Amino acid sequence: MKIELRDRIGALGLDLTPPMMEATQAIFATSFSGVDPQTRIDRDLVYGPHDRHRLDIFRQDGAKAAPVLVYVHGGGFVMGDKRSATGPFYDNVGDFAARNGMIGVTITYRLAPADRWPAGPEDLALLIAWLQQNIAHHGGDPSRIFLMGQSAGAVHVASYVAHRRFHPETGPGLAGALLISSIYDVATAYANAFHKAYFGDDATAYSAFSSTEGLIESDVPLLATVSEFDIVDFQKQAAAFVAAYAARKERYPRMVWLAGHNHLSPALEIGSPGSALEPVIKDFIAAHIAGGEG
Repeated sequence: MKIELRDRIGALGLDLTPPMMEATQAIFATSFSGVDPQTRIDRDLVYGPHDRHRLDIFRQDGAKAAPVLVYVHGGGFVMGDKRSATGPFYDNVGDFAARNGMIGVTITYRLAPADRWPAGPEDLALLIAWLQQNIAHHGGDPSRIFLMGQSAGAVHVASYVAHRRFHPETGPGLAGALLISSIYDVATAYANAFHKAYFGDDATAYSAFSSTEGLIESDVPLLATVSEFDIVDFQKQAAAFVAAYAARKERYPRMVWLAGHNHLSPALEIGSPGSALEPVIKDFIAAHIAGGEG
């Protein structure tokens, strides 16, 4: 990342204030190179009974048995969508997948407070079942599904991977999971209003919702990131997860530190020149398609 851009992002601060979010989005809405004219998009396919059980599929002609990259948006559990009404997000992620020989999928899911834990992993279970039945018709390989979530979306991905009760009998159905700024230990995370809207007010129940232990024990290949200018609590969560993983496995997990980025910017930067996250995603997926450890 160029020093000037790093300084601009750093100057916005770490907290998710409206000015910080708007300024971060504006930076990358301007730098986004645009959806490739060769990318075809199927909008608002239904994967479950709720009106937010919708997905968009991104592909280019000739895709066959291609890896599938699914993006699960953030929004503090209470807001967000797969597609912005005013900017290129998160079509930028789906288009990135399509441009690189994959099938891109962006989704929406149920929101708190109307739908609380475990709505997130329940929705992802419905999604995986739909993809396994249908993605081959769109050029994807149902045995090579990669789930990538950011913030609240990362929490939902982590929850699905870590809690086996949401998996079908045949297993989680994933070739890999990518967590872009996640919360791992619900019991030690800062219980702000968004946290309580989804996980509830009973702090004694939080430990049962955590994903740390399940992620460490899971066989699903995992890659996680944290940003230099991430929210303080997310930085602490990343550090604690690394420590817990190292204590159990006696080695370091795949935790990528993204220099110059804040909580929002890594996903927003996809599709812009010099994206930090694009090569990380491509290398991880390529390694696990090949059967290596990456």
